[in-house]
Amino acid sequence: LSMGLPNSPMAGARLRVASGNFVTARPLGVRDGIDYQHTGEVRRIDATGIRAALERGDIVLLSAVGYSPTGEIFNLRSEEVATAAAIALQADKLLLLGEEDCTAGTGGKLIRQLTTDEANRLLAAEQGLNTGVRPDIEAATRACTQGVARAHYLNWRVDGALLMELFTRDGVGTLISQAPFETMRPARVGDVPGILDLIVPLERQGVLVTRSRERLESGIGDYLVIERDGTVIGCAALHAHPEAGMGELACLVLHPDYRRGERGTRLLAHIETLATRSGLRRLFVLTTQTAHWFRERGFE
Repeated sequence: LSMGLPNSPMAGARLRVASGNFVTARPLGVRDGIDYQHTGEVRRIDATGIRAALERGDIVLLSAVGYSPTGEIFNLRSEEVATAAAIALQADKLLLLGEEDCTAGTGGKLIRQLTTDEANRLLAAEQGLNTGVRPDIEAATRACTQGVARAHYLNWRVDGALLMELFTRDGVGTLISQAPFETMRPARVGDVPGILDLIVPLERQGVLVTRSRERLESGIGDYLVIERDGTVIGCAALHAHPEAGMGELACLVLHPDYRRGERGTRLLAHIETLATRSGLRRLFVLTTQTAHWFRERGFE
């Protein structure tokens, strides 16, 4: 927040940082025979005062210290202050930084995303989350169940972690949200621009037949999409011919960045399920360049 660094982008910048008694605290007291003395917990966040400072263009700095109405000062957990503030402000995002990646079990593989239900199951499991991240994931889960849209847990040891999390679609940390970050669902008319972004490059290459916007809009009920963070990254269609007991699988496309991870197979499986539910006995596909992919998955 320095404004005095010469020959830097911050030279001459005017930043106002506002702090104060935005956090009201109460003592933890005596628990299990231990007197926690000057350690406390958040009692209230002055959301009105914080919003007033933000509207003035100030950066609001909340320290891990809270004040009681009687003038006492208490040490607080930083993640508790951040979570309580995010909930009080109904923030779009809560970002928590820790010293290690969020992993589970013995595999040690980074968990990229969790719903609140999945996070709670991992927190309750014996071989669940690694110990170092548990307080942050607990805080993130609580925030998301109380109105915060998303919470991100980041390993601050990763150089540029904050920038990469915010300015790349997949990020480098762990995302917690109430709803899944990536979902497969029936397409809506509002998805047509996203579908066109996927299929137009393949139409130009001759891989797909050309579909106009009007054709997509009129037949949108036939389409499924995979949506990731508000962006359509995959689609497929089932054109039914019930009089012949057959259905055509069409327009199965994935964004080039997401052609690994079995998303295509998931789309195919969902189309097969829809065909079966509709009473169709056979499913066929017309393709000029991807026949082997379909043969590998049971087509003849």
